[in-house]
Amino acid sequence: MFTQFYNESIRRIVIGFGSLFNDIRVVRKNADGTTKETIRIPLSYGPKEKFIRRITETSSISDDSKVITLPQIGFDITGIVYDPARKTNKLRKRKADTTDGLTYSYNYNEVPYNITFGLYAFTRNHDDNLQIIEQILPYFTPEFIVSLKINSINDKIDVPITLNGVSTIDEYEGDFDSRRNITSSLDFTAKTYVYGPAK
Repeated sequence: MFTQFYNESIRRIVIGFGSLFNDIRVVRKNADGTTKETIRIPLSYGPKEKFIRRITETSSISDDSKVITLPQIGFDITGIVYDPARKTNKLRKRKADTTDGLTYSYNYNEVPYNITFGLYAFTRNHDDNLQIIEQILPYFTPEFIVSLKINSINDKIDVPITLNGVSTIDEYEGDFDSRRNITSSLDFTAKTYVYGPAK
């Protein structure tokens, strides 16, 4: 019954989701309002706890240097859940002609899944944090649609990504020399599909 196949459908939605946030910038200004510097925020995949640990721990190279610099954005998959509300007839086929025109490839109907993502913005000050959030929120009203090419049969699939909520935590403990860490967590749901093997 089970055969090896890999359509990369989950991998493609992870890449599509991450690409939405790979060009966020923070502008810092002088007292007179002129631009001091523009920083492109680095984006990487990983759990929130990994980033917090890298922010708080010192590097093994030197006791004075930190492992990670702020601001930083990270994201990860927080859950994958079957969505019975979007289920359709599982025997329906999706077809694509081959190059010879005499045969075709097909696979059976896609299976609906909701993939939840967590996006985390780590900054030292509130202004950087608010700039990051403000560059994200206007595009989700409350959803943003990403088009993906899964394979030759499923060449254009629209996946709505919904913003569920935003929360901000200001972590500041210890004396005045301690490092301040502001973390904003944004929760998203991608209403995507998983596809069976092509035949």
